[in-house]
Amino acid sequence: MSEVALNSTTIGSDEAASRASVLRRLRRTDLFFHGLTRTAAIAVLVLLSGIILSLVIGASPALRTFGLSFVFDEVWNPVTEKFGALAPIYGTLVTSIIAMVIAVPVGLMIAFFLTELCPKALRRPIAIAIELLAGIPSIIYGIWGLFVFAPFLQKYVQPFLIDGFEKVPVLSSLFEGPPYGIGMLTAGLILAVMVLPFITAISRDVFDAVPPVLKEAAYGVGCTTWEVFRYVILPYTRVGVIGGCMLGLGRALGETMAVTFVIGNAHKISASILQPGTTISASIANEFTEAVGDLYTSSLVALGLILFFITFVVLSIARYMLLRIQRRLG
Repeated sequence: MSEVALNSTTIGSDEAASRASVLRRLRRTDLFFHGLTRTAAIAVLVLLSGIILSLVIGASPALRTFGLSFVFDEVWNPVTEKFGALAPIYGTLVTSIIAMVIAVPVGLMIAFFLTELCPKALRRPIAIAIELLAGIPSIIYGIWGLFVFAPFLQKYVQPFLIDGFEKVPVLSSLFEGPPYGIGMLTAGLILAVMVLPFITAISRDVFDAVPPVLKEAAYGVGCTTWEVFRYVILPYTRVGVIGGCMLGLGRALGETMAVTFVIGNAHKISASILQPGTTISASIANEFTEAVGDLYTSSLVALGLILFFITFVVLSIARYMLLRIQRRLG
């Protein structure tokens, strides 16, 4: 009897020791994983801080020389070393706005069609074809835009816009000038094609997440397809839709090669979106290898700092909008 009790005690102590060993090993693994993830998060902050610091240091000669006038001056003359960022800032904002005005409604309509109206046999091929647009290199978009899209616009679309809005007070200034083919409108259209897959893919995923009972209830009370989309699907998925739109806007603001091919690369501001212009990223890509002198190079780095600031402001506004929506929804 005593031997049985002794064996039971021994077995119990062995099991307890084994469990304690397993718990210690799991605790060490958990601590290691916790430290690894924290290190990764800190590394991102350090990397971001390093980028900001390097941009500030590189842009400081230009900012000390020109001050705030660098942001509000249109002149860009490397010969006289007079530099102003207003034209690239204007071109960046205009082309991005054109892209989003076109891509957002088209992307939402495509996403709704794929989730609600498209036959099942075509749903997967169309979705794959749209997503493949995101994998095309930007330089391919630029070559296609320069040799195919721009001549088409020059021959057919731009003359129609110039003649059609010639006598309309505001639109006549927006669509005036000779049809060059290249210009801010062409760049905006190319950007719209490039950001369309991001908006469509994210919108389609969030539309799929809408509970079917909500849509069935809306159809049951007599709502049309448009009313279901406007009053049920969009309100339910507004956070995800805004996130997808902001992702597309970030891509449009920073796109370089495709825009460089078709925008014309002219440092000037024009009311007409048919005229050539430039963007911050296109200016940096075109002129950085030719920059001679510290002030010229510093001015280009200052353009990069401004682009970083614009992107930060846009993302901050998007984050603020999402927080307000979440608070309103409880």
